[in-house]
Amino acid sequence: MPTLQELQDVTVQTRRDILRMVHKVNSGHPGGSLGCAEFFVALYHEVMALKEGFDMDGDGEDLFFLSNGHISPVFYSVLARRGYFPIEELNTFRLINSRLQGHPTTHEGLPGVRIASGSLGQGMSVAIGAALAKKLNKDEHLIYSLHGDGELQEGQNWEAIMYAAGNKVDNLIATIDLNGQQIDGSTDAVLPMGDVKKKFEAFGWDVLDIKEGNSIEAILKGMQEAKNRTGKGKPVCILLHTIMGHGVDFMMHTHAWHGKAPNDEQLAVGLEQNPETLGDY
Repeated sequence: MPTLQELQDVTVQTRRDILRMVHKVNSGHPGGSLGCAEFFVALYHEVMALKEGFDMDGDGEDLFFLSNGHISPVFYSVLARRGYFPIEELNTFRLINSRLQGHPTTHEGLPGVRIASGSLGQGMSVAIGAALAKKLNKDEHLIYSLHGDGELQEGQNWEAIMYAAGNKVDNLIATIDLNGQQIDGSTDAVLPMGDVKKKFEAFGWDVLDIKEGNSIEAILKGMQEAKNRTGKGKPVCILLHTIMGHGVDFMMHTHAWHGKAPNDEQLAVGLEQNPETLGDY
């Protein structure tokens, strides 16, 4: 079991990976990736029950599905540093014929990736399907998923959310990255969603908040509480309150870095604010 300091060290290195990947190809989505670094590190290094090796079926282990696939940089970094594929492969991000495309894909067989994602709004349906498969297979492991808050503007989510509660899909923990930003501005400016917690509760979900979504300690505590609430007849939703661009001061609290790469000078500043901990690729 990793210590808190070890998890924090991986998080800092993950931020370095994100910045370097996006800078190299002058393309990608650093803002949401940086904001979710603690969540991914906690999930893959502590929270989920994972088995050695990778197969698409995922029998006998917890599964994770990334719905907002544009934050692939953080996903790839954490998968690599968890041992799913060589860390050096991060150097191929978004290159032609790379397994690490801008949005995760499955046709190249990248370990850790079970669905192609990026078409927003579909991940909830996939996660529910996987959770139902676990039940049919008498597999008591859990399904985890991550969704953007702006992504909830897609109608397919709400059909799936209604279905999950109506069918008591209580082995699912869906996390919403509640950073209040999307590509064209704040979520309130683009399309206000009102009280997201009350919406999920009205649809029959058990909902909890992690107010400090960029704190490893708060995430671990919140995720354990979410796990305790599974198996009780309701799907579980976590509202993860994060800061877009967290860890790089000039990228924080703004939608401007949703899909913008740092230049050479900005990269240097970002790396200086996140000193190397585990070694760059």
